Amino acid sequence: MNTNNYSLRRYTVYKLLGLLGLFMFLLISICAGILFGVTHVPLRTLIESFTNFDGSNAHLIIRTTRVPRVLIAAIVGGSLAAAGAVMQAITRNPLASPSIFGINAGAAFFIVVASAYFGAESMNQFIWLALIGACITVFVVYGLGSIGSDGLTPIKITLAGSAITALFMSFTQGILLTSGKAFDQVLPWLVGSVSGKDLDMLVKVLPYFIIGWITALILSRHLNVLAMGEDMARGLGQKTGYIKLACALLIVLLAGSSVAIAGPIAFIGIMIPHAARYLVGADYRWIIPYCFVLGALLLVLADLGSRFVAMPKEVPVGVLTAIIGVPFFVFIARKGGQR
Repeated sequence: MNTNNYSLRRYTVYKLLGLLGLFMFLLISICAGILFGVTHVPLRTLIESFTNFDGSNAHLIIRTTRVPRVLIAAIVGGSLAAAGAVMQAITRNPLASPSIFGINAGAAFFIVVASAYFGAESMNQFIWLALIGACITVFVVYGLGSIGSDGLTPIKITLAGSAITALFMSFTQGILLTSGKAFDQVLPWLVGSVSGKDLDMLVKVLPYFIIGWITALILSRHLNVLAMGEDMARGLGQKTGYIKLACALLIVLLAGSSVAIAGPIAFIGIMIPHAARYLVGADYRWIIPYCFVLGALLLVLADLGSRFVAMPKEVPVGVLTAIIGVPFFVFIARKGGQR
């Protein structure tokens, strides 16, 4: 018994050290995201921009462009990864993610409609539109996936999510083609990008992110039970209906806020939960924190790479995550969705 306890403690220490190591790598990547780009900035200039700001071009680039960009990338990447992990737990579907289940597309559709026909253009409006769109999409997909005597199944909810994604994307493209104003205003945002944003935009959505993060961490131990199956969870005394509702709300907060500030960035919610499970096993008390760090790390590095793919121009980071994510999605699908 003592040997088992010792092994468990040692394994916990390893996972904690791994999380710390990844977090340090994330900090290094954030520094690289600030320093490197079309214009390279020395490390000394980065430090002086905060300790002795002089209003120079280099200092302005760091404080008004690079810092908001990498912070948004880290927050959005971690949030989408955590949302994907929660979705995979409650649906028991390893292909579940905000992009595959139409949540990103639904949030984007509502923003495009409001921009084209109601003149919406402020971040406050975008936040509420994205949250409403994500919320409606969650319940529509869940409802469609639950139709039938066998209730909710991984295959049905995946098909429902794919159908809703295709529907919203078709509507969105149709609106953009018929509205030149919306096309010019929304298209750069619609492909998924963290550039061109400022700290004020981040501050406006940050409370929603924080609520989602805290909720995900609180629910992580309940997800361990729910992932074993709804009947098993009920047998252990879990109120599955309340847990699923809370999970749906946190998914709306994390995915909707991410779409509001960065557009519909795809595949992070699929890739990162699998990577986290590979590193720490099936315990969601560890999967969720690892998803936060790994998701942030992936999007920060993808954003850094997007600056060099087609220099001197930049590729939207959503394009790069799709290039990375599609082969991974095919790989998981070919495995039959095994975790």
